[in-house]
Amino acid sequence: MQALLPDATALVRAGAGLPLLFGRVVHELGQRLVVLLPERCDAFVGTHFPGQQAHREVLALAEQMRMLPFDPRNRDACVSADERLVSGCGRLPAFWDGAPSSGQEEATAHMVAYARARGIAVEVDRPAEAAREPAGRGASLRVPEHSR
Repeated sequence: MQALLPDATALVRAGAGLPLLFGRVVHELGQRLVVLLPERCDAFVGTHFPGQQAHREVLALAEQMRMLPFDPRNRDACVSADERLVSGCGRLPAFWDGAPSSGQEEATAHMVAYARARGIAVEVDRPAEAAREPAGRGASLRVPEHSR
C-alpha cells in the first residue's frame, strides 16, 4: 500500500481480520488511526466474542475513537456504518483480493464499488502475507503473528 498522505487520518471500524491488518499498517507508517465503535457497546460487555483479542489490539493502535450508531452483531448495520465511513473519505485504500462479496462475510467488494460510484479514489492492495480462510461461517482473513 502506498503511504498515506502526510496529514491524512486513517479510519477503520474495529474488528478482526482486515481492520486489524490495516490498523497495523497505518501504525507502522506512523499515521493517525481513528477506530469506529458502535454507540451501544453492550454487545461486547461481559462476553467473549470471536476476534476479541484483535478488537483490543485495534483499539490499542488507535489515536482516537469515534462512536457510530450501529449494532456490530448485524451485518447490514455494519455495512451501513462502513458506507458512512467511506462517504467521508477522500481516498479509500482497500486490502482486497478482487473477489465478489458473498453477501454474508466479505464486504470489501461492496465498499470498493460504493466508493467508486461516488467518485472516491480507490487504491487496492493485496498483502502477500494475508491469506483468506475457507469460506463459510466464521471465515476471516488470517493475519500472521509475525507481522505485528
